[in-house]
Amino acid sequence: MATRDYYEILGVKRDASADELKKAFRQLARKYHPDLNKGSKEAEEKFKEINEAYQVLSDPQKKAQYDQGGHIEFGPGDTSGYRPPSYEDLFRDYGLGDIFNAFSGGSRTTRQRAGADLRYDIEVTLADAFSGTKNTVAVPHDSVCSTCHGTGAEPGYLRDCPTCRGTGEIRSPQKVGNRKVMSIAQCPDCGGSGKIIEKPCRTCHGAGSLQKTRRIEVTIPRGVEDGQFLRIAGEGEPGENRGPPGDLYVVVHIKKHEVFERQGADLTTTAVVGLATALLGGEITVPTITGSASLKIHRGTQSHTLFRLRGQGLPFLNADKRGDLLVKVIVKIPATLTKKQEELMKEAFVGGPAG
Repeated sequence: MATRDYYEILGVKRDASADELKKAFRQLARKYHPDLNKGSKEAEEKFKEINEAYQVLSDPQKKAQYDQGGHIEFGPGDTSGYRPPSYEDLFRDYGLGDIFNAFSGGSRTTRQRAGADLRYDIEVTLADAFSGTKNTVAVPHDSVCSTCHGTGAEPGYLRDCPTCRGTGEIRSPQKVGNRKVMSIAQCPDCGGSGKIIEKPCRTCHGAGSLQKTRRIEVTIPRGVEDGQFLRIAGEGEPGENRGPPGDLYVVVHIKKHEVFERQGADLTTTAVVGLATALLGGEITVPTITGSASLKIHRGTQSHTLFRLRGQGLPFLNADKRGDLLVKVIVKIPATLTKKQEELMKEAFVGGPAG
C-alpha cells in the first residue's frame, strides 16, 4: 500500500476540496466496506487503503505533512489485529452524519419508527357471519398529546441538553497508536434524545401521549370464519419521530349456535324422526340458517344417516356461492309399546301374530 498515492486511492486531484474528499470516500466506502462484503479479504484490504487515505487527507495538518513528506510519514504500521469500524462508528467518527443516515435511515435520536399494531377481539353471531354486518368498536390507544405535540414538555420549555449540546452523544477523543479514535456514548443526562424537559407538559405530565378511546366502524364480510382477522391500516399506535402509525387487527370470534355447527362453509344439524317415518319414508321440516326447508326421508332410513341440502350453508368468504346443510337423522325408538303395537310389530317382523 505504501507505493500508492493517497489521492490516487481516493480518485481525486491533489487540490481536491474537503467536500470532494468526503464525497469520494463515501462512494468508495459504500462499495468496499466489509459490512457489505462479508468474507471478502480483497474488499477488506481495499477498505484499509481508502480508510487510511481519507484519515490523512481529511486532516489539514496531516495532509500538509503528507504533501511534503509522502507515504513514509504515515505508514499503516502493524495491521495484524485490524478490525474495520462499523458503518455507524466510522461515519460518526468522521462527522459524516449524512452518510450514516443514508445507510441506516437516520441517526439514533431522529430515526423514525412505526407505531405499534393493536389487536381488538370482536364476537359476532353465526347469522352475522352469514349476512355480513357492521360493528362500531371502541379501541383504547395512545394519541400524541395536542398540547406538547409529543415532546413531553410544556410549550417553550424544551431545551437542548447542555451536556451533549443537543446531539444526544458524548464524544471522547482517544489516541490509539498514531491514530485518533473518537469514542461515542449515549448522553446519560438526556438519554440520547438531545433534549431536556425543563417543565413537564401539564396535559400529559411529560409522557408525550394520552390514552384515548377511538370509535371505529368495522365491516364484517359475509362468510367470515372464526379466528380470521381484519386489518385496518393506520389505526394502531402513533409512530415515533413522525413515523407512520401502526395498524389495527380485529380478530373475529363467532358465538356458538344452538342449532348449527360449522364446518367451513357447511353447516351441520340433527333431526329426529319417528320409527314409522324411518320405515315407511316421508317428509320432515328442518331448520336452516334463513328459516326452514323440507327434507325427504327415504323408506328404510337408518339412524344417523346423513342427508345433504345443497346451497343451504354459509356463503364462502366474499363470494355468492354457499356451502351445504348436513342433516343427521336420528331414528327415535319408542321406549314402550301398547299391546296392539307389540302384536303388530311381532306380526310384521317375527312372522306371525302373537300367541
